[in-house]
Amino acid sequence: MTRLEWSERARSDLDQLVLSHQLPHDTRDRIEESARPLERFPRFGPLLGTLPEGEELRFLIGPWPWLVIVYLFIESEDRIGVVSIEDGRGATSTIAREHRRPPLHRRN
Repeated sequence: MTRLEWSERARSDLDQLVLSHQLPHDTRDRIEESARPLERFPRFGPLLGTLPEGEELRFLIGPWPWLVIVYLFIESEDRIGVVSIEDGRGATSTIAREHRRPPLHRRN
């Protein structure tokens, strides 16, 4: 099973969203539950691009339809790093930025 890790930035993003969006007290549990399938299916989320070292930048939506969980899948280490938790409705979200610029290296 793939190891799932949370970056300090992702935890900070979550704390800020809880405050700014007045999210419920169990938000962290809900997000962890939404990300749990990645442990068995690390390529579950759509591919945003591949970094030069081969890491795949991917994302999930949930537990709310506007919440985006951005993660790196590092296949060589069988590891996933959640790098950001964002409100996907914003123009500065990772999804919005990635869809406006040319893609990173794509694998077929």
